[in-house]
Amino acid sequence: MDHRTEFNVSISPSKVFLITGVSSGLGRAFAAAALDAGHHVIGTVRRASDAEAFGAMSPGRAHPLALDVTDYDAIPAAVIEAERQVGPIDILVNNAGYGHEGVVEESSMADLQRQFAANVFGPVAMIKAVLPGMRERRSGHIINVTSMGGFITMPGIAFYCGSKFALEGISEALGKEVAGFGIRVIALAPGQFRTDWAGRSMDRTPRSIADYDSVMDPIRAARQAKDGNQPGDPAKAAQALLALVAAPNPPVRLFLGEDALGLVEQKLEAVRAELAQWDELSRSTNWVP
Repeated sequence: MDHRTEFNVSISPSKVFLITGVSSGLGRAFAAAALDAGHHVIGTVRRASDAEAFGAMSPGRAHPLALDVTDYDAIPAAVIEAERQVGPIDILVNNAGYGHEGVVEESSMADLQRQFAANVFGPVAMIKAVLPGMRERRSGHIINVTSMGGFITMPGIAFYCGSKFALEGISEALGKEVAGFGIRVIALAPGQFRTDWAGRSMDRTPRSIADYDSVMDPIRAARQAKDGNQPGDPAKAAQALLALVAAPNPPVRLFLGEDALGLVEQKLEAVRAELAQWDELSRSTNWVP
């Protein structure tokens, strides 16, 4: 028996998307799918050449926006101007970000600050810029691209996992704050996709402590070897994004990829087992009059 579900990806009428980081990877795939479906896309880029290339994807409907999401002070005015030129933003997709690879002891506080600036503070600044309009209109979607690393953890990318855990928590709490305004907040958590995330886009801390060789060397080698051969298809991730926006009752989070689902199930089983093992100690802290 076939248990597959057919999902509607048709969004009518045409919507205005604001997608951060459309120069490559998932962001470019998201933008291409939305444009192909007839929507307008405001896409943030950091280089003039990327702006020109994005605008050429669909003249008149692809609107490049020169913006670095870590320039928090520039975001409100940029969003106001984009809406003035294109129209009210219906769907914000916080996609821009990057991965940092390095064990905690070898990585610097500056590494941590940069990771959270791009992966947490930037998305929150974007959210705060679009929320007043969405709240006034009593509608909108905010889709935060997190990661399976925002639910599970892996050694060697602690700062990245921490940033995605933070964005997951903010997304879930925000969704409860704005649900009464008709605004949907979704954490979109991909597994491994064929993007530059594990390649040129990744920031790698140089190795310095030999004690971590047995942990880090195999992980780093395997990740570099897999670059370009990941199981996830960005175009299919983009169709999943459109299906989320079209869904009358979208989930709080959606994991993308069989690899993500498998690792999440393993973690859930481990959490259940640990809860059961330590149940008595957990309950021992209750106040007894």
